Amino acid sequence: MTDLTAPAAVTPAGCTLHVCTTCRRPRPDLAEGYDQPGIALAQSLDERLAGSGIPVVPVECLSVCKRPCTVALVAEGKWTYVIGDLDRAEHVEDIADAALRYAASQDGIVPWRERPVCIRKGVVARVPPLRSRRAHRTARQFLPLFI
Repeated sequence: MTDLTAPAAVTPAGCTLHVCTTCRRPRPDLAEGYDQPGIALAQSLDERLAGSGIPVVPVECLSVCKRPCTVALVAEGKWTYVIGDLDRAEHVEDIADAALRYAASQDGIVPWRERPVCIRKGVVARVPPLRSRRAHRTARQFLPLFI
């Protein structure tokens, strides 16, 4: 998997795929009573996306604990998507397809109909791209219009 200490954790032209590895899915058949399916999902996605230029980065928590497994598609200058309710056995190809489409997009917005169904249904949040300080100062001049 991608080295978390590597300097290029986010690829400006493409994306980084973060995978939560701490979500616990109830499993009464196991002695612990749960499993952590994000670990296997991250490994499968890392194998599937090898050579694509999209790093798969395991993260300790995306705070969507009630909707395991959860991933986030992130890139500089693009909208970020947090997506839950994903399963390694059913969704690896769909997640990989979504990541490739996201990476190819200009702003991170993939048309809704082009997204795999599990991605359409699983979106937890869409977060706007970070702005530069200059763009932020320019946007602040419009705040009085909304107050």
